[in-house]
Amino acid sequence: MHILITRPEGKGTELALELQQAGYQTTLCPVLTLDYLTVNSSELAPLENADKIIFISQDAVHALLKLTPTINKAAQLYAVGQQTADAVYEAFGRRAAVPKQHDSEGLLELKTLQDVELSNIVLVKGEGGRTTIAKTLKQRGALLNQLVVYKRSAIESEPGKWMDHWQTIDVEGIVITSNAAVDAIFNGLNEPQLAWLKERQFFVASERIADYLKQQNVARTQIHIAAGASDSAMFTCINQQGSKMSEAESKQPAKPVTAQPEKKAQTANTGAKAPVQAKRGISKTGSLALLISLIVAGVVGYEFYLKLNSDQQSAVALTELTDENLRLQQQIDALKSAQQTMQHSLYNSEQKVTDALNESAEQTQQQLQAALKRAEQQTFTLNPQEVTSLQRMAEFKLWAEHDYQGAAAVLSRLDSLLAEHPGTGAIRQAIHQDLQTLNAIEPVAVEAIYLKLHGINQKVDELVFNAISLPEEVVKEDPNQLSENVSEWRQNLAKSWQQFKDFFVEVRTREDMVIAPFLSEQERHLVKQRLSLYLAQAQDAVLSKQSSVYFSAVDAAHSLVKDYFKQDDAQTKAALKSLAELSKEQLDFSPKVSLQSTEQVKEWAQ
Repeated sequence: MHILITRPEGKGTELALELQQAGYQTTLCPVLTLDYLTVNSSELAPLENADKIIFISQDAVHALLKLTPTINKAAQLYAVGQQTADAVYEAFGRRAAVPKQHDSEGLLELKTLQDVELSNIVLVKGEGGRTTIAKTLKQRGALLNQLVVYKRSAIESEPGKWMDHWQTIDVEGIVITSNAAVDAIFNGLNEPQLAWLKERQFFVASERIADYLKQQNVARTQIHIAAGASDSAMFTCINQQGSKMSEAESKQPAKPVTAQPEKKAQTANTGAKAPVQAKRGISKTGSLALLISLIVAGVVGYEFYLKLNSDQQSAVALTELTDENLRLQQQIDALKSAQQTMQHSLYNSEQKVTDALNESAEQTQQQLQAALKRAEQQTFTLNPQEVTSLQRMAEFKLWAEHDYQGAAAVLSRLDSLLAEHPGTGAIRQAIHQDLQTLNAIEPVAVEAIYLKLHGINQKVDELVFNAISLPEEVVKEDPNQLSENVSEWRQNLAKSWQQFKDFFVEVRTREDMVIAPFLSEQERHLVKQRLSLYLAQAQDAVLSKQSSVYFSAVDAAHSLVKDYFKQDDAQTKAALKSLAELSKEQLDFSPKVSLQSTEQVKEWAQ
């Protein structure tokens, strides 16, 4: 048998090798491509508080792993099949529960998924399928979040070209593991191609795919259901069917041979009986003619007898005829009366039947309307626990984490949930008011402010002071140095007096005009150190969300630059401009926000 494997690229190689080793001819022809989807943080948030997490396929595991999510360590993990469970263990290092029957129905039969009322369950899946799991879990009262992480798309090619190639290589069996693959194969075919395709043997991974194939008018005898989508399950299903087909071909009975001599014998016998049949036909005709002649003779004799006795019996016959007419008239009258009675009864019966039918129709209509109302109530039943849980999550993100965008995302999710149910207009109006309020809050650009202060701090050493440097004093010979000659005691006394005055008072004179302060190198170093300290203090205040400390430090740094550095220097101008802009930043780290939807949800829940 020639087997065609339609699984996505890289997933059918091992199955093809196993089939080839067993003597089958195989062809790999992927009809779908897998694309991983980008999921935002609000959609991943339910994983942190999930009680149970269900993985639909290996692709769901791999796609979620790419998103590096935070998963609740206490959550119980589930996988539809063993290969998916192995992928969960390789990705997250945890074991997942696997049903004996590797499909949606088998998963839902697990004992731990029976009583799931108010349980937070996350269904990690692809776009589209597995609606049975989601619908059943919601009916059981679970708080379900569906996390779509990938999608299947048909390979952009003409299915008709596939059919031509498959007919050329004489494909007999086709492996299909998803409904999307069925659509990719059957869409866009003409009638001869569909007729050829429906005669192939289909090996599918679940009853769900088999039912979907039946919708394409494929006979049930052409569909074979494996025990799952794994390579081993598919190989077992194909091998069993291949063995049955081989046995059926070997046990076909030989065609019967018709014996011509027997036909000739039958013809001879028929010819021998022909004279007997002709003889019998003549005897019947003679008997019939004799019978007719006797009847005619009897009639003629009877008429002659009546003519003889007509005169005698005419009076008697007339009397009897009159009596008979009278009795007939009485019977006719009785029949008319009975007919009228019957018609009246029939009319009454028809009226009763009509009334009964109308009453039954009204009762049926009322019962149908009541059933529809109950169905609508069941359909639109909204779980109060789920609504209040989402509202509390939004409040937590607002007040505890100050995550205004996260709170808006949770409220948007709550609004989409309420949109599916009537009678929630007031809550949705309040939610939209809250969304407008949260979206209007501009987050403080902490990182940008911090980096801007860092840039100013790096340029402090390049600022030019608006001050004059003190020159080094020239060491001159001291004119008041005492003499060792005793005879010069008068001069030594005068010099001692002069040294005494110079010790207490020192007068220096300069010839040029002084218009700037004098600063030593040590003083200049201290000024720059103070400026760097103010800038670092402003950075710490931004990180610790202390707006008052931030503005005090920025104003002090601005004053220091303005007082000690040249105002016409390019570096000084840039520093003053940046500090002026930083002093105008709106550092409202904790704006007062009140959620209008909180009170509405409380009133609705009561």
